[in-house]
Amino acid sequence: MPDPGIRTDRRTEFEVSHTGTDAPALETGTTIVALTAPDAVVVAADRRASLGGQFVANKDVTKVERITDRAALALSGSVGPLQSFADTLRAEANLYEARRGDRLSTEALANVAGNLVRGIPAQVVLAGVDEDGPAVYELDGGGSVMETDYAAGGSGMQVAYGTLEGKAEQVESIEDARELAADAVAAASERDTASGNGVTVATITSEGVELDEAAEPGEVV
Repeated sequence: MPDPGIRTDRRTEFEVSHTGTDAPALETGTTIVALTAPDAVVVAADRRASLGGQFVANKDVTKVERITDRAALALSGSVGPLQSFADTLRAEANLYEARRGDRLSTEALANVAGNLVRGIPAQVVLAGVDEDGPAVYELDGGGSVMETDYAAGGSGMQVAYGTLEGKAEQVESIEDARELAADAVAAASERDTASGNGVTVATITSEGVELDEAAEPGEVV
């Protein structure tokens, strides 16, 4: 199965915002969310790339990266550095497993990610499932690592949080979590001009990472 996420063949969808050239930078307005469920965690993001939040440059962008078979990222920020960050984090996780014969815990993976993302203009949510259960971590370019039950980021985060508040704590199943995550992205897409064009939802359990993409949020449930 091809590795999901923002890969090399999609680099033309963005310009790195600090390339050092005089070319106009194409920045992505984004809504990313993550929340825990019993024995699972769900990550979601919209699929739009825009120029300054005013011109839709691409309508089919994947902003979710599988990092291990039990962890994934949702990304918001400058794509070039984020591509490198995700690739390096994946390599670190693979190297640890090859050397130790065991997986990094989600907490350890989040701490490694916090060090790697430092200095990158980005907001990231990392989610995973390990022996301690499901977990969500918020990361940013300052290097902070904060565990939470649910999180949102990107230009649509305020509207997304409005959808999550009061409901994320009541999630009782994976289906509930998937529906709420998709609803949060859909609500943000209604008000945030830089978010839209469908949703990507990653469902993470001890069995693996399942990635779904749909033009309409209701289609992933």
